[in-house]
Amino acid sequence: MTIAELRKTPHLSASSISDYIDCGLMYRFGRIDKLQMEFRSAALEFGTVIHLVLAEFYREKMRGCKLSVKDLQEIFAGHWHNYAFGIGEIQYPEDKNYDTLLLEGKELLSAYHAKLPDDNFQVVSIEEPFNFFIEGCAVPIIGAMDLVEEDGDTLIITDFKTAGKAYSIDEVDRNFQLTLYQLAARKNGYEDRDILLRFDCLIKTRAPKFEQYYTTRTELDERRAIRKIQEVWNGISKEVFIPNDSPANWKCRGCSFKTACNDWFER
Repeated sequence: MTIAELRKTPHLSASSISDYIDCGLMYRFGRIDKLQMEFRSAALEFGTVIHLVLAEFYREKMRGCKLSVKDLQEIFAGHWHNYAFGIGEIQYPEDKNYDTLLLEGKELLSAYHAKLPDDNFQVVSIEEPFNFFIEGCAVPIIGAMDLVEEDGDTLIITDFKTAGKAYSIDEVDRNFQLTLYQLAARKNGYEDRDILLRFDCLIKTRAPKFEQYYTTRTELDERRAIRKIQEVWNGISKEVFIPNDSPANWKCRGCSFKTACNDWFER
């Protein structure tokens, strides 16, 4: 099944699990009630477009062709126009607009192209969909691995990221999404392979940067992730949706369900 087909069925994913943990009410509005978002986040749309560009870069690599930085920038410009003027209003930060993000995307891709190592890894798949079940969870866990490569007997699973600052080693080593990718790989034909996990991160600092972060996961990491998924499902199945309106919750500040949230609190 394609990832689009998988998303039409009841499921959990890295993003939905994260949403539930960060704010149960946000999870309910978006995943259970399926409310219409009040706006689309420019940052999320921008990140989606970067993903599309990098996926195209590796599709061409599979064909034996390396796209130039100009190619990447032109692909970005086309996708960014389509997404920015698509259905629904985009909410831009105060200091950003369509043109500034167009320039920012081109500069990020220039930094990416200049620093990307010229490795000999073999591309196995791009946007590879997966689904698997764990004990104690009645729905499958689904998702798509941005990039799967191999270097000899080692499998390298990469997630593309855009971020406002560099990641710390601890953030990379404890990232839940990468742990989920390893679980998915183990349950989808790669159980006997050595696995390396990687973030390819385009960093939106004043001088755009590109960094690669490698990490691994142990069996203990896998068990902890499974336990977390089980408890998330336990809460969802019992319809426990606790709001998190703490000022420290960055998702609350940029939430696209604010009207629904305010109405919920006023009931």
